[in-house]
Amino acid sequence: MHPIINYFVHQGVPLETVILILTFPIIATLIAFFRQVFGIKAFGIYTPMIITLAFLAMRINNNNGFSGVKYGTIIFVSVIFAGMIARYLLKKLRLLYLPRVAITLTLVSFSILAILVFGGSLQRTGLASVSIFPLLIMIAIVEKFVAAQIEKGNRTAMLLAVETLIISLVCFYLVGLHTTINMIIYHPWVVLLTIPINFFLGKWTGLRFNEYYRFREIFKEM
Repeated sequence: MHPIINYFVHQGVPLETVILILTFPIIATLIAFFRQVFGIKAFGIYTPMIITLAFLAMRINNNNGFSGVKYGTIIFVSVIFAGMIARYLLKKLRLLYLPRVAITLTLVSFSILAILVFGGSLQRTGLASVSIFPLLIMIAIVEKFVAAQIEKGNRTAMLLAVETLIISLVCFYLVGLHTTINMIIYHPWVVLLTIPINFFLGKWTGLRFNEYYRFREIFKEM
């Protein structure tokens, strides 16, 4: 363990917390990379990052890497599905934005509670015992989803949700690797390398991969 990490731990900061905080720059850089190079938009940079952290938190709580992804994905899909149903039910009422989101969050919260109870009844203790932190994160993405539905339509909102989930899963696997965790613990200064990487991404002027696909017919004629 690097001396500075050891110092943090001796000051009373849990090692898991130190690791999660130091993964912030790595996750953010990965999301920026997917956006700038591959053209995957998702719900911005913040939402995929906190969802990845929710997956990591679930893995820590369950001491099982697969459980973090499995239960996290179940809750994510349930939140999106419940949000879609809530918006459909409230669409004809013509409510203002904030009250509509508040009602949607209420319905989603009850839906998540029902899933946890159902998981407990099936002896899925890992699902039933998911901590409140990742649950709140998952529920909070409903507002992003509802806003995307209103501004861009259901199809685009669903596409953004799928892209967000894909990016979050990829980031979870990459950041959750033992190699990455050991690198953070023994060589935390490596995290600083994300700064020049983001400078490079910020100067990116090339086409994104999805643009190569979009303009493939033009490239064939060249």
